Amino acid sequence: MGAGAASRRSASQRGIRVLAVLAVPLLLSVLQLVALWRGYEGPLESVARDYIGTPKSMTVPWAGLVLALVGIHNRHRLVAFGAAVLIDIVYATARVIAGGPFTVGNGPVLVLTGLALLAWWRWEGRQRRNALRAAALGALLILATKVGDVWLHITVEVRPRVLDEYVMLADHALGDPSWVMGRVLQALGPIPDAVLHWVYIELPAAAIVVAVWQLRAVVGGGRWPNHYLVRTFLVLGLVGPLVYILFPVVGPMFVYGADGNGFQVGNFWPAVVPPLDRGPEALLFSDLAPRNCMPSMHTAWALALFLHTRRNADGTLAPTWLRWGGTFWLLCTLTATLGFGYHYGVDLVAGAVLCLTVESALREPERGWGWFRVRLVGGGVLTLATLLLGYRYLAVYMADHPVVAGPVVLALLAAMAAGFHATWFARRRSSVPLAAGSSSACTDKFLTDAVNRSKPRSAAAPLQTETPGAQDGTSDTPTEPPTPLITPVESR
Repeated sequence: MGAGAASRRSASQRGIRVLAVLAVPLLLSVLQLVALWRGYEGPLESVARDYIGTPKSMTVPWAGLVLALVGIHNRHRLVAFGAAVLIDIVYATARVIAGGPFTVGNGPVLVLTGLALLAWWRWEGRQRRNALRAAALGALLILATKVGDVWLHITVEVRPRVLDEYVMLADHALGDPSWVMGRVLQALGPIPDAVLHWVYIELPAAAIVVAVWQLRAVVGGGRWPNHYLVRTFLVLGLVGPLVYILFPVVGPMFVYGADGNGFQVGNFWPAVVPPLDRGPEALLFSDLAPRNCMPSMHTAWALALFLHTRRNADGTLAPTWLRWGGTFWLLCTLTATLGFGYHYGVDLVAGAVLCLTVESALREPERGWGWFRVRLVGGGVLTLATLLLGYRYLAVYMADHPVVAGPVVLALLAAMAAGFHATWFARRRSSVPLAAGSSSACTDKFLTDAVNRSKPRSAAAPLQTETPGAQDGTSDTPTEPPTPLITPVESR
């Protein structure tokens, strides 16, 4: 029965992958048709520019290639990287000579495509699988940004009115943090401003550093971890923007600042907090500002990066530089989102709840969907819905009673964070077993160590010896699965 269940699970996973592969070109084609109809650049046009024109981003194509390189050996990495650099030099030089802007990004896209074709046609076995999987991740990262650009245009088309007046009132319950941080950054001067801008823009680069660290042993060990940062980033990028349509917000620097293109309520931000308007309404706003504030996706992605820099796949602490780097990026991103007027404080709370919810749905898939996961994901969805409904329909009450409303908003986030920590990070009791079929390379080390310490080996028990190649999957000799130390039951 165990083998049959594993076979059915494997077939189901293959079916999901096939559907996902088929969905990507379909989604790109639909969005391209919408873009042509409405008169802005579509995803396929943007991809074509990456090949033969001026890339829209310099960082994202290189991030995609670096991610793809984790699936091939060092010799191939050096050749691919060198080829991408040379192609970029040629393209950039020709572009500048022709009077165009200096930018890069053609080389990595071309090399990534060639790498995928080479793996598909020439390589075999594990080498082929690893290369294609890594190339697919790199390509998805690039394509996700193309889809996101079109989606921002769609938010403007679908939601011409914005709910910033409601969010402004709700944000008063938190002490108007965007105004506070805006004045702080003005006082600090140009250097912190430049550093924060760089950190905010280069979040994909930081994510790639963490992803490469997590996937560094794929080629040598032959195993992909069950969960890693790229999965969370991509799912957040799918789920989060859907809320843009449900709750359109553009941010204080547009509605209450000088960047509103004549549609702003006034030039208040960040010098003066506007007077409370107890009759809020949806504002017709400029089509130059995307409705991408609620929730704050930069907060969600930066928090995901922070969570993935806490521990290695085996549950041990990550290196100090990685942990401090994740903390630095999270704090700088939160400061930038508020201090530059891109978001209200309540946007950040919603983004953090969304991140914890999605991460709870994806983390440690080998443990299954027990009550421990259902209650956390369901609680996250309920919390996010409660926050959005409160921002919309209780905004005036929240502004009039900040001493009550502010702590309630923060308590909802704290409850979600506490549940997340207790489920995924706190030292679990040794009585909680591993799920059947879970991989030791992708489970917390402290869990298995605790079980092993609590179960002393019997003197009469025979010692088990490892078959050479069993760890890396290269052995051709079939082996019997080890007897579990404890009987798997549903995790609580």
